[in-house]
Amino acid sequence: MPAQHSQLTPAQARAAMARGEITGHTSALCPGYAQANLVILPRDWAYDFLLFCQRNPKPCPLLEVLDPGDPFTRDLAQGADVRDTLPRYRVWYKGVLRDEPTDIRGLWRDDLVSFFLGCSFSFDLALKQAGVPVRHLEQGRNVPMYRTSRPNRPAGRLAGPLVVSMRPMPADLVPRAVEVSGRYARTHGAPVYWGDPAGIGIVDLGRPDFGEAVEIRPGEVPVFWACGVTPQAALMEARPELAITHAPGCMFIGDRRSEELDA
Repeated sequence: MPAQHSQLTPAQARAAMARGEITGHTSALCPGYAQANLVILPRDWAYDFLLFCQRNPKPCPLLEVLDPGDPFTRDLAQGADVRDTLPRYRVWYKGVLRDEPTDIRGLWRDDLVSFFLGCSFSFDLALKQAGVPVRHLEQGRNVPMYRTSRPNRPAGRLAGPLVVSMRPMPADLVPRAVEVSGRYARTHGAPVYWGDPAGIGIVDLGRPDFGEAVEIRPGEVPVFWACGVTPQAALMEARPELAITHAPGCMFIGDRRSEELDA
């Protein structure tokens, strides 16, 4: 990450994204501030997605939902424009990824509903302060994310597998990571699994489905958190005529501190 970006406020980071100056992952940006996954769907899919989030709160903790056609946030940040304040988006047509633009103004419609979901980047600073290693930050990478064999609870036209993010650490630090991240229920909370990745259907930690692989050192245990990329796996199966999401790791950064979400 360029040095000039390391000390940005959330508002400054969003402005830099709107100018196209930040187009990569946001894992090291604005530590301690709430980051959010994004899903934008036509209104006729909004109820199904809302129900999917209600039934699967670990991977899909809702932070804010905008009215149809309204692109401006209120709760996470006052008046931020969802159409250009993420580094990079994904555009899906009938479940097929067609583009990864840095601006979606040309795609905006009056029937689009925006959903913001909690992101585990929000508690990475708390893990670090507690002495838990956060390897993707140490290596300047996006967090590794994997599809699992665990199904989500279906809702209407939406189903699909749980997606998890992974942070390796010494086994004796796992209880501390559980305790610290468990305070952040609205950004995925405590991990859903740790240990042998085959137990949740992950074949090769060196080949994540999303994000980037990180080093796992001798004696370390992979620890897995529910991930807000889970809806993208569901949308690939459900195949709505249009869906817009964040590119994995390229999050919306709000003005609220992470701990405020669960206050």
